[in-house]
Parts: sequence; structure tokens; C-alpha cells
Amino acid sequence: MRRRRGTSRSAAVEPTWLACSLLLDYPTQRLIDGLEQVAALAPGDPHLQELVTYLRVTPLPDAQAEYVATFDLTRRCAPYLTYYAYGDTRRRGVALLEVKQAYRRAGVEWTADELPDHLCAVLRLGATVDVDTAWKLLRQHRAGVEMLRIALAGFRRPHGGTGSPWHSALLSLCATFPPLHGDDADAVARLVAEGPPAEEVGLAPYSAEPLIAGPRIPVLDRAEPARAR
Repeated sequence: MRRRRGTSRSAAVEPTWLACSLLLDYPTQRLIDGLEQVAALAPGDPHLQELVTYLRVTPLPDAQAEYVATFDLTRRCAPYLTYYAYGDTRRRGVALLEVKQAYRRAGVEWTADELPDHLCAVLRLGATVDVDTAWKLLRQHRAGVEMLRIALAGFRRPHGGTGSPWHSALLSLCATFPPLHGDDADAVARLVAEGPPAEEVGLAPYSAEPLIAGPRIPVLDRAEPARAR
């Protein structure tokens, strides 16, 4: 499959997106062993290098526990894009299906147990398969990404201190976006003031809760071409 690339941007975002997708995923020994290669994807980015340093010097069980406390147990730091737009409402189920359809149009059949709107998965789609489709999804959910950045900046760490180590990756990611203004800025301000919508029904077959156990973000499966259903 040929990789689709945008032609209207002056700088390639794929290396930064790939580094962010790897560093924002659940930390494993495989990630720790590959930190030098991850750092080499964006050697001039001080924010990503800061997160690499944290993962390099922090014992893996401690990093894993802090990751779970940050992303899996705290709704305001959920890494799922549609959650910020639709919260626990019926409309989120429709939005998740639309994300799966976007993957399919890009040539990827989403078969993982993880939700397709996970930020790491969208970034990996853009970095390795179709940057334009990922741009569209990220622009559509720009307010949610910015809200996650703000939430991580104010996150109270389990053992004291404010500011999640993973905030650095959101700073790097948001730096690849155009300046925030107009409707996007208004949407972020509204999210900060009101939070996502809440209605605890209508999400089957998807769960609104961040996953605490189960498979983490998979490598995108392109073994089979997407099939219309």
C-alpha cells in the first residue's frame, strides 16, 4: 500500500507524530529499550527529549503505575478523542463508527479491541499510513487534544507535584498544529468551562470508560485491504 502524504504543509509532521504515538502509549520494556531510536525521530524537540529522559531514569513499574493513574483512572485525561466532544452520550457511538470508517477509507481495517479514537492510534495512522486522514481527525477533535494538554499540565501526580510527564508529548503534538484561534479557541474555552457532555447510555458496543486492562495500542494492521460492509 502506498502511503498518502499531504502536499500543503511546509514541514513533515510524521516523525514527531510517530514519536508522540510511541511515547504516549503504555510504557513497556520494549519502549524503554528503543528510547534512543524514538529520541532520534525528533532530536531537536526539547519537550519529547524531556519525556524520553523521564522514561529512561524512572523504574519501569513506577512509570507504568503513573501512566495508569494518569490516563486510565482519570477521565479528564482520557486519551480518546471523541470523549471530549461527546462524553457519555449516544452520539459518541456514532462518532466512533465514523472514525472506523475513516480508517477504512485510508485502507486500514480496524480490528483491535482498543477504541479507534485513541490518540496514539490516530497519530500512528498519520505517521505510517495516511497523514491527511489523521489531520482531518485531529482537526475535527482539536479542542479535545488541547483539553488533554491542559489537563495533563494541571494533573496532580500520585506522589506529589503538578504536571504529568506526558504533558511534554502534548506540547510537541500541539506545536505541529496551526495557531489556535476562532472557533477552535472558543471550543477549548467551552470544554474547560463545561467539560464533556454526560449521558450514561447508548454507547454499546463501545465503552465510554478508558480501558484499564486489555490490549494496548496495536500496530495498525494493513495485512488485509479494507472491505465495505
